Amino acid sequence: MHISTSATNDALSPRKWDEWVRAAGSGHLLQSCAWGDLKAHFGWQPLRIATMEGDSIVAGAQVLFRRLLGTRLTAAYVPKGPVIAPSTLRDASTASMLTALQAVCRQRRALSLKLEPDWEASADAQQWLQSLGFVASEHTVQPRRTILIDLGPSEQDILAQMRSKTRYNIRLAQRRSITVRTGNADDLPTFYRLLQVTAERAGFGVHTRAYYSLAWQLFEEQDAAALLVASYRKRPIGAVMVFAWGNKAWYMYGASSDEERHRMPTYLLQWEAMRWAKSRGCATYDLWGIPDVDESAIGSSIADAEAHGVLSRGMGGLYRFKRGFGGREVRYVGAFDHAYNRPLYRLFSVVWQSRHT
Repeated sequence: MHISTSATNDALSPRKWDEWVRAAGSGHLLQSCAWGDLKAHFGWQPLRIATMEGDSIVAGAQVLFRRLLGTRLTAAYVPKGPVIAPSTLRDASTASMLTALQAVCRQRRALSLKLEPDWEASADAQQWLQSLGFVASEHTVQPRRTILIDLGPSEQDILAQMRSKTRYNIRLAQRRSITVRTGNADDLPTFYRLLQVTAERAGFGVHTRAYYSLAWQLFEEQDAAALLVASYRKRPIGAVMVFAWGNKAWYMYGASSDEERHRMPTYLLQWEAMRWAKSRGCATYDLWGIPDVDESAIGSSIADAEAHGVLSRGMGGLYRFKRGFGGREVRYVGAFDHAYNRPLYRLFSVVWQSRHT
């Protein structure tokens, strides 16, 4: 058993890494080489570290490094990783990979290392991370809670497990002349324009147009992404960008016009995205984030939940929309930080929080 990194060993090639991540039960899109390449164009430096048995990868992590505030210090982040099954947390292969990861972080003057595994919340995983010196972070990057749709059943059975209003809205969009097609590079400017409209309406920030264009390009080249465009009378009024990796698919970016919303194009877009994912062999479709609140705490009235602060203002509509597609609600273990310079880490955390509240 030995350690390899993408910086020093050709045996850990992008092809080999991606094949392993696709096949791994705990593998995730954000641990793919293409995601690392995307982030490399926007200020991050990706590095892949793996425990090898002969030529086979048995545990690994793609870590992203970024310079902090013009200093020589860096932040280290492992999005949706490391790629290890929760059942192998205490294996020697996992321990050796994490030891090597910690050593590289210190070499690169990391202020801290943030892990955000793709593991469902469990006391065992949390205790294991804490035993290694990690502490639960208040600053998560990826959604803490989501909904997974099982794509194994027939299309009729997938529709049947949705809430009746959602099924109705899908059919309503079809009756009201909404069409959905697979877009191409020429549709990316339209997608970004619609995304800006959505962001202004909902009050959230967006990346640059170049970011979304490159994300689509890097994964579309591998037949791992689709841009679906909804139109009314040939005029685009909505779009989603969805990704697939291994047997999983993710809805990550969506946009819609302020016009023709009564025709329910977003419902039909999601349904067509599920059909796309199912057609290429995906077993699950991830709706990529809902408010991190137990359904029992929301109760029967989303308006009341917002009024009493259970749901953030404006999040009720998002929750209602996604929850209508049925599926299984999942809460992840969250983000955990390991600080290498605790005083500076605390200072940086305070500064970060003051800029994001």
